[in-house]
Amino acid sequence: MEHGTYAHDSHAHHSHEGHTSGATTWGTAAKATLHCLTGCAIGEILGMVIGTALAWHNVPTMILAIVLAFVFGYSLTLYAITKAGLPLRAAIGVALAADTVSIAVMELVDNGVILLVPGAMDAHLADALFWWALALAFAIAFLATTPVNKWMIGRGKGHAVVHQYHH
Repeated sequence: MEHGTYAHDSHAHHSHEGHTSGATTWGTAAKATLHCLTGCAIGEILGMVIGTALAWHNVPTMILAIVLAFVFGYSLTLYAITKAGLPLRAAIGVALAADTVSIAVMELVDNGVILLVPGAMDAHLADALFWWALALAFAIAFLATTPVNKWMIGRGKGHAVVHQYHH
């Protein structure tokens, strides 16, 4: 495969089952969203643990958690597609195209939920409220992001650009 065909060949993924325009399944979208949620959850929890351990205030802790959510979200995709043989430079382009919108929606929704749950921003890692608010936020973010991913995959965007590299 030539370099220019990796993320730019809009027809390469259309032969994949469930990835033809307009025929994307909810299962495919949910799987892509779960992948996104995994990276986001790892990054956010790690960011909150680090921010709490360093006695940071809420805003810098939340910023760190969001940055790490993107880092881990992209890293999971990079790992999978470089393992499938895609060179790192091309893999970075694919990961950015595949995950940016999904992670952004996920982060916007789950952090918005946490901000809306009374007391959640001031809860500590040892508090049940911290974990319940986080679980609620992730669940709502999953439900909000899945239709976005379904729409994007159905148009050959988002996670659809990664699927041709999965084995």
